[in-house]
Amino acid sequence: MERRVVITGVGVVSPIGNNICDFKTNLFAGKNGIDTIKAFDTVGYKASLAGEVKDFDPLQYMEKSEARKYDSYTQFALAAAAQAVQDSKITESLDNNMLQNKRFGVYVGSGIGGMQTFVEECTKLVQSGPRRISPFFVPMMIANMASGLIAIKHKAQGPCLPIVTACATGTHSIGEAFNAIRNNQADAIIAGGSEAAITELSVAGFGNAMALSPNPDPATACRPFDKDRDGFVMGEGSGILILEEYEHAKARKANIYCEIVGYSNTCDAYHVTAPDPHATMATETISQAFKQAGIINDDGDVTADIDRVYINAHGTSTNLNDKCETMAIKKVLGSEAYNVHISSTKSMTGHMLGAAGAVEAIVCALAIQNKTVPPTINYHTVDPECDLNYTPNISIEKDLTYAASTSLGFGGHNACIVFRKMEE
Repeated sequence: MERRVVITGVGVVSPIGNNICDFKTNLFAGKNGIDTIKAFDTVGYKASLAGEVKDFDPLQYMEKSEARKYDSYTQFALAAAAQAVQDSKITESLDNNMLQNKRFGVYVGSGIGGMQTFVEECTKLVQSGPRRISPFFVPMMIANMASGLIAIKHKAQGPCLPIVTACATGTHSIGEAFNAIRNNQADAIIAGGSEAAITELSVAGFGNAMALSPNPDPATACRPFDKDRDGFVMGEGSGILILEEYEHAKARKANIYCEIVGYSNTCDAYHVTAPDPHATMATETISQAFKQAGIINDDGDVTADIDRVYINAHGTSTNLNDKCETMAIKKVLGSEAYNVHISSTKSMTGHMLGAAGAVEAIVCALAIQNKTVPPTINYHTVDPECDLNYTPNISIEKDLTYAASTSLGFGGHNACIVFRKMEE
């Protein structure tokens, strides 16, 4: 019998809150975390807005001597992991031998890694020569360091896998951790994603690729599924969840947010950045996860009460993504697609890249726990090609049974993970 996997802890650093309490309040209130970029002067750039993390103090989670050796993406990950571990009280199981260190893992990825460090050290090299490069440059930059340092901090000696699949990183990290626990490779895993790539180089690169919204108005720049959408807005931060085998969590009387009941991972194999216009594999991804979860049966018929299903869409606010994702949901659910609850919380956070799927998984857990569907803010003009219920502008109360998160990354990486309200 396959083992059940539940969520017992969450932690977040984000543009709308650096802890779960603030994040939850702002999420359901529809707070916009997007503003003019403060990290550098955007004169000459095609985009001037981002969802930056605000008032983050790494010294709440690490010593000053440590913080100076860590890129911001690692600092964010360590902070969110510390919150999640504290929330779950999972390390108490290590102390009383309920959990073995070798059965405790870390699956934390990053889409880019230490981009801030990369930019700063390259600037030093050009301006001052090779002797000015930090000896910590490589460990600060590489995309596996957040997972390695989290494992060191929390004595997790089990499987440690830093996934890098662009915008799908966070969802794949949670999904692969789910599989590892379900298949008896671990009993608990710290899983999620982290990103801190709002730099001159990244904003210039995404901007010149025509991916970012040139809109200078924070109130209208990121508007997923809206007819007037014109590109995504970058975000940053980290989302970390504690995944745990159900019987283990039950034995230690852990607080359980929800259960993971479905996961799928496919690739468009179509284009470097653009989604397949027919949404073939995005459809397959959602279909596989929904079948595993029991939302639809093997024949594709909807078997769940669709009014109690929520989809946190990838919803980037780009023309192609939102249109193709809407198409995929329609292909999976048929006429019932018009009755499912959907929103894109990127409208509030911006696109957090490798952290997006992890933060949006937390949104799903909170939506189930708080019986509330968060909104898609900045939504005003209906697009005939995006004509589903995207929960415009205001949260709604809804006793949810299922919540699903979809992620569609550069390179054609697709992921979908499904959560269910906890049942014995």
